[in-house]
Amino acid sequence: MNGKSRTGQFPLPFDARPSLGGEDYLVSSCNGAAVAWIDRWPDWPGPSLAIAGERASGKTHLASVFAARCGARWLSVAELVATPASDLAAPGTPLVVDGADAVAGNADAEQGLFHLLNALVGTKGRLLLTGALPPARWPVRLRDLASRLAAIPVAEIGAPDDALMGALLVKLFADRQLQVGADTVAYMVSRMERSFDAARSLVAAIDARAMAERRSITIPLVRAAMDEAAG
Repeated sequence: MNGKSRTGQFPLPFDARPSLGGEDYLVSSCNGAAVAWIDRWPDWPGPSLAIAGERASGKTHLASVFAARCGARWLSVAELVATPASDLAAPGTPLVVDGADAVAGNADAEQGLFHLLNALVGTKGRLLLTGALPPARWPVRLRDLASRLAAIPVAEIGAPDDALMGALLVKLFADRQLQVGADTVAYMVSRMERSFDAARSLVAAIDARAMAERRSITIPLVRAAMDEAAG
């Protein structure tokens, strides 16, 4: 999707990856390292890799790409508790635990993840974890697990820069089949919170206001929506 976006009004100077859900994932400097690690599969430095980033930053998307590429099995935190690690760590079946930081503070889940990490060493299995923070910063209580987590390589997804934020806004509007001028997008980028989640919430609010008032999306409408959200 290099060149013009589906709105025809704002350039997307990024690589874009098709997602399993029909959306596009924009690749830039803030998430390029994480994408590169997924692309390097199976050439990882160890049996496990973690992707860390804020909510709505694309962690689950990349985990889906990884799972589709290598036929990985998705595991929930509950499965870490209910299923023996020896059964989960089957040779030749990579694993994904999305939102794995939820094990912190759950004694049984912490034990389950610890035993899984140990079992993977024996079976030479592979595991992809995602979380808001790098595993070394998860507030786990099991010291042995904390030691294991600290050794896992991490690919972090950082906050989006101006260019990526603008492209993300265009994409979010285009997903709703809305056309927005480049000046309006630039206005939003210069004044909004710099986060993926904030972009999604703001676009939804602007869309709702435009529909309610039967107006096109212009700077005055965007200003009103942002003022309402801030107030």
